[in-house]
Amino acid sequence: MAMVIVVLLWLAAVATGVWAIWPVAASSSSPAPAAPPEPLPAPVSLEGVLAGQVIRREITCGQYRRALERLAIRDDERHPMSVPDDSAG
Repeated sequence: MAMVIVVLLWLAAVATGVWAIWPVAASSSSPAPAAPPEPLPAPVSLEGVLAGQVIRREITCGQYRRALERLAIRDDERHPMSVPDDSAG
């Protein structure tokens, strides 16, 4: 009796596996045409432009890092961050 249960469980597992990988038939012969994807908005910052170039593989990761480093240096020169004085406390 135990052997029959094991065989039935094995057959159920095989049937489930076959059902899971069986190709799905199309429900209708002429599917509705898909709407074209909306274009992505253009980046509004230099960081966005650089990230897009890395994603499109126009520049390497090293070039991206160096460009961001130069951008940070330029930003620091244009807008330096003021640090409070320790003696004010």
